[in-house]
Amino acid sequence: MTRVDGLKLGTRGSPLALAQAHEVRGLLIDQFPHMAEANAIEIVEIKTTGDQVQDRALSEVGGKGLFSKEIDAAQVQGRIDIAVHSMKDLETHLAPGIELTAALRREDVRDVLLTDKAPSLNELPAGSVVGTSSLRRQAQILHRRPDLKVCLFRGNVQTRLRKLKEGVADATLLALAGLNRLDKADLATEVLDPDVLLPAVAQGAIGITCRADDGPMQDIVRTLNHGPTMIRVSAERSLLAALDGSCRTPVGGLAEFQDDGTLRLRALVAKADGSALYETVRDGSADDGDAMGRDAGEELKRRAGPDIFS
Repeated sequence: MTRVDGLKLGTRGSPLALAQAHEVRGLLIDQFPHMAEANAIEIVEIKTTGDQVQDRALSEVGGKGLFSKEIDAAQVQGRIDIAVHSMKDLETHLAPGIELTAALRREDVRDVLLTDKAPSLNELPAGSVVGTSSLRRQAQILHRRPDLKVCLFRGNVQTRLRKLKEGVADATLLALAGLNRLDKADLATEVLDPDVLLPAVAQGAIGITCRADDGPMQDIVRTLNHGPTMIRVSAERSLLAALDGSCRTPVGGLAEFQDDGTLRLRALVAKADGSALYETVRDGSADDGDAMGRDAGEELKRRAGPDIFS
């Protein structure tokens, strides 16, 4: 394989994003020891619109693409060679000239509750305020506990923890994967099983994108790909694509391998206020994951009707 020096790795600048970027850097060095040399890999922090706009929900200002469009532009223009993303922040249709080349082994997919008001979600007092920026979490929480209230909670993990301490809300919800990567899993009050709160599509997975015309870089990045994770998140992303899913629609999806090697996909779509929630399940072979996702998405779209997407 051709030796590559001066690889520029693009990422958002949040503590979690940087932790993920350094994880990728470490894996590249494991595969290609010469990359441990000084300046062999440069981590380039890129400020995204999603990081800068914190006073409104993503659904009001453009959705998931706000966390990637500046990174995509830097990649297309050649200012960075590869980009590291939380895959749940990637839109289903990538920017022209960009391809998803690898997914790292998936972390824990579950959400967690953080609060000092009760030991569990079920025991939160009626009227408690749950802070979240996710319509998926909001819809499922209100469907399960319509006696709770939800307020907008934007910002990185540290910002949300600070807001919680300041009393902006009584509780909040975060991805366990992010807390694990920041060595903060001990802050979780309760880990929520997917039967309680179905995760976001591709939650817990790190993706690496390359320019579609950069064959040598693709060859390097593919050495990091974890096949089972890519199969799972591809099925989930096919579900999201079929639903035309965005930050404006509460969608959950989780594909998991069963003991017999088959793939099971659980999916849901809901109204943001929790008043309606539709679920479905697909079972099939790993080779059929994308088709399972599309089929599940089409079913949910039919059952939910057009009003749920407005």
